[in-house]
Amino acid sequence: MRHHLPILGLLALTQITGWGAVGVLPVIAAPVAADLGVSLPAVFLGTSLMFVAMGIASPPAGRAFRRFGTRQVMAAGAGLIGLTLCLVALAPGLTVFCIGWALVGLAGSMFMTTAAYAYLAEYDADSARSLIGTLMLVTGLAGAVFWPITAWLEHVVGWRGAVFAFAAVMVMVVCPLVRFGLPRTEAVIATQQPKTARTGRLFALLVAAIALNSFVTFGIESVGIALVEASGASLATAIAIASALGVCKVGGRLIDLIGGARWDGLSTALASGLMIPLGLAALGLGGAGLLGVSGYLLLFGIGSGAFAVARATMPLVFYARADYAAAMAGIALPMNLINALAPPVLAALLTGIGPHAVLAVLGTLSLAAFAVLLRLNRLRTQPLAG
Repeated sequence: MRHHLPILGLLALTQITGWGAVGVLPVIAAPVAADLGVSLPAVFLGTSLMFVAMGIASPPAGRAFRRFGTRQVMAAGAGLIGLTLCLVALAPGLTVFCIGWALVGLAGSMFMTTAAYAYLAEYDADSARSLIGTLMLVTGLAGAVFWPITAWLEHVVGWRGAVFAFAAVMVMVVCPLVRFGLPRTEAVIATQQPKTARTGRLFALLVAAIALNSFVTFGIESVGIALVEASGASLATAIAIASALGVCKVGGRLIDLIGGARWDGLSTALASGLMIPLGLAALGLGGAGLLGVSGYLLLFGIGSGAFAVARATMPLVFYARADYAAAMAGIALPMNLINALAPPVLAALLTGIGPHAVLAVLGTLSLAAFAVLLRLNRLRTQPLAG
């Protein structure tokens, strides 16, 4: 791992900066709404459009990784993020503002997360799982690092100046760092997979397991405070529980990182995939009481944190290095669409059917995901794709 530290450090720095640059809306939403004369929900439409565009563009980005090399595509993506953020900063109204965020999403598919994982798979296939897990552990700090910086910049130069500043960093710092700081990886040639029903079924099962659990975990991130509050906790307690949940998620990622040499990504997915519905059941049955909250934090928190790593490393069980980037790009399309859909759907369900019914829905979806994981585990013993 010591040999890989410079590469991990550069990827961590650039990925944290990238997510910090595109994750400014939670901080600047109020001044943006006042400046453009729109509501706060309308401003946050930009985030949803970014995720949708990122998902739609992920398969073409995966093909570009293979054709041009992941490092080159990532460098281009970083520069394009900076240019599209300039459009956001110059937006005279909501329409151009939203178009700008959609274009940020298109550029982000070339640089963010999946691209970094694909680069690591090209760089060192044997160590890819531990490298990806380590990168995930540190890139979760993007908000903690950049939200205070964003707030300070907004106070000093306004929201447009803050976005321009991040655009400049992406173009003048991140883009050349990626292009000239990351070593060239060995060219990979896609294996010619037989287009059989089994290959299609394997990929469909991976997509189903990841998308179902992504809906649950990303949805909880967006409505978790309101959900716990509706289960009987005060607002202050609900916020404290949400903060503790974040710590448990980091703990789940760390546990997988420490023990990752002993098991593969699918084993992590199976264990964490069972913990997620158990944690939801604990909150549903125990409410805001000590046992219910403790079970929710330990089971759902650690389970969802570990599954976040499994989402990125599970395909390594079934796909060779040359096919990993394409597989992850294909998975990113439904996952990003799900991420964009989960918050409004769960918010509507919470107000319509109540917290216990929402927990039952989420528990059912997570159990369905676990059933899919069991089916994938049976496929493990069959010849691998690629």
